[in-house]
Amino acid sequence: MSYVITPPATVSVPVVGRPERFPVNRVYCVGRNYVEHAKEMGFTGREAPFFFLKPSDAVVAVDAGQTGSVAYPSLTKDFHHEIELVAAIGTGGKNIKAADAMKHIYGYAVGLDMTRRDLQGEMKKQGRPWCIGKAFEQSAPIGPITPAAQAGDVANAQIWLQVNGQDRQRSTVSKLIWNMAEIIEHLSAAWDLQPGDLIMTGTPEGVAAVVAGDTLVGGVAGLESLSVRISA
Repeated sequence: MSYVITPPATVSVPVVGRPERFPVNRVYCVGRNYVEHAKEMGFTGREAPFFFLKPSDAVVAVDAGQTGSVAYPSLTKDFHHEIELVAAIGTGGKNIKAADAMKHIYGYAVGLDMTRRDLQGEMKKQGRPWCIGKAFEQSAPIGPITPAAQAGDVANAQIWLQVNGQDRQRSTVSKLIWNMAEIIEHLSAAWDLQPGDLIMTGTPEGVAAVVAGDTLVGGVAGLESLSVRISA
């Protein structure tokens, strides 16, 4: 088959212990899924889960032991980090029940939902979509995927982020408002999940701004850590 323009390359993420890579389809994100982060953003309580998407070219795949590069984006003066547990879908489905959800997960990784917070906030005030604040290129750095069978007790793992060696975010995945199985149940009621989909599950409290030159190192216990440097 021929095309009038060259098709974009397949976006992919490394897999721990395998030469093959994980091809990325969609990137789903869960909003305000830790209580303390919801509070710092001005919300409280267990609201129904809601989702937004990032394009696949938001992904910056970072190999184990490497430091990825993320360019400080245009238009913003308030560029925020959000450390997250990422689930990689290996088997798709529609209307998946929570009791069956975990068998659809291929593995887990550490990710960052990088956010132009000032632009997101302006869109919120106007009641408009957040895309300009969330869904831009290089806004989703992701480390290597660890297959689920090798990932340990992810549901109770520590999750953390340091900026220039100083703690910014530290919590446990057990504090998710909606757990992984519930997320998949709600998400698959709205979309037909596909192999290659990534789910960013939400961030704990402590989100804050970064500047060019900062180095971010984050992790989830049992998974490969993620290191990213913000470039000018």
